[in-house]
Amino acid sequence: MKRIKINRRLFAPFAPLRETKNMQIQKKPSWLKKRLPSGSEYGKIAALIGDSQLHTVCQEAKCPNIWECFSCKTATFLMMGPRCTRNCRFCAVAQGPSSPPDPEEPLRVAEAAHQMGLRYVVITSVTRDDLPDGGAGMFAETVAAVRKKIPDARIELLIPDFQGNAAALRTVMDAGPDVLNHNIETVQRLYPSVRPQAAYGRSLELLRRVKTYCPEIPTKSGLMLGLGEKTEEIRETLKDIFEAGCSILTLGQYLQPSKEHLPVERFVEPEEFEEWRQIALDTGFRQVASGPFVRSSYHAKELYRVQHQEE
Repeated sequence: MKRIKINRRLFAPFAPLRETKNMQIQKKPSWLKKRLPSGSEYGKIAALIGDSQLHTVCQEAKCPNIWECFSCKTATFLMMGPRCTRNCRFCAVAQGPSSPPDPEEPLRVAEAAHQMGLRYVVITSVTRDDLPDGGAGMFAETVAAVRKKIPDARIELLIPDFQGNAAALRTVMDAGPDVLNHNIETVQRLYPSVRPQAAYGRSLELLRRVKTYCPEIPTKSGLMLGLGEKTEEIRETLKDIFEAGCSILTLGQYLQPSKEHLPVERFVEPEEFEEWRQIALDTGFRQVASGPFVRSSYHAKELYRVQHQEE
């Protein structure tokens, strides 16, 4: 793979995050407290990731499920470095200039997945607006590397919006992932404060294009609750995601990663998450994972397996 030059001008506009109205992290309710699993698998997976010079979204995004997932010998690989070219106000992933993609990274991901014994591999990336194709080529090469190393593996990709680049999206789809995930994250009204460099309509259009290019590939999206969204806005967003062609949905609680990030406006009780799960199913989604700890790749294998069996 040829090394890709990065556009350093894209990093000039970076500025400190605006002061939030709540600079303290709120105390979590009882249902958001997890008991850490016992056993040695966590350390083994963490060591493997480190020794392979790889990153996971579990670590970089401070996922609350990291102990559970690593202990179950699974992880979501984070491609193209640990730093993002965007400054979404909800995300713990570091921001700022990144190095060019490592051409050997696809092979290292494949080897790590093989050593972990994975048969369902979830791959995502930081957003790389500095690259001409947004990193689409790296996604495609990683899919190819995993398929060569683990021929019977299923592969789920969680992709950025590629700034609406249809050719980049086609590159990813031509690689033949088993599931294509792109998160909407929040309701349209909150995009300027939550995802200032993203666009609600652009993300919906990406999901629609996937179904046009490859209607046989299931599409998936996710939504965070607790950022100040209103009930009717959630309903409207679910409708928009479904009408864009998604069949798999995840709904989870937003958690404030640090004092510099957006505060939690509301902790959603587990019973309400169950209500939203039923509403989503009634909307037409085939599979829905909804709960305080649900994240876009949480129990991804199980969601895919159930849908695949139903089809």
